[in-house]
Amino acid sequence: MSRKPKKGYFVKGVFVAEGSELDLELKAELKGTDSASKTDLKRESAERQELGEALLTLRADLRERLLGLGHLNDKLLEAVDEAGRITNFEGRRRQMQYVGKLMRQLDPDDVEAIRQALHDQHKGSAAETALLHQAEQWRDALIATEDALSDWMAAFPNSDSQQLRALMRQARKDNPANAKTESQGLAPRQGRAYRELFQIIKQHLVNHEQP
Repeated sequence: MSRKPKKGYFVKGVFVAEGSELDLELKAELKGTDSASKTDLKRESAERQELGEALLTLRADLRERLLGLGHLNDKLLEAVDEAGRITNFEGRRRQMQYVGKLMRQLDPDDVEAIRQALHDQHKGSAAETALLHQAEQWRDALIATEDALSDWMAAFPNSDSQQLRALMRQARKDNPANAKTESQGLAPRQGRAYRELFQIIKQHLVNHEQP
């Protein structure tokens, strides 16, 4: 896929891309060598270093999306993958410095795309956590009282009420066995019905969230 032309300018016949390391240096020179210019340069460098480190945690599908859109290059990805394989502290630190150097060579549009991909990943993780929490609340309510089943069926009429009722009752029967364990300060061991009920609830919630 062809990429749009880079934004930048020419200095003595040399093209300088906006946001590149050379661009930052030239702008710093124009501003002078005061502390404000140095602070801006350090802040920009630190941000790109942090984004480079965050790339190690980016999901494969999001990395492929960035690569396909031309926001990542093979050289940077290889450096990131190598950093993930290094276990030696000093070796990893040097490799991440190299990743940071490559990050500072990216265009501002590329940096913004990486930042957006990381945001999308975090948003997805937060949504998944919220869904699991909601499933836990429904499970606990269904086990606690029979009335909760009416509320569930009103929200999810396609559910198998007989299957749910059977699992609810079995989970209640299994629960007294945990009293001694809890009195000893240990985490209770939950039975198969308890786990199956949670999985059914979660699946209905996932299907409900899908368009």
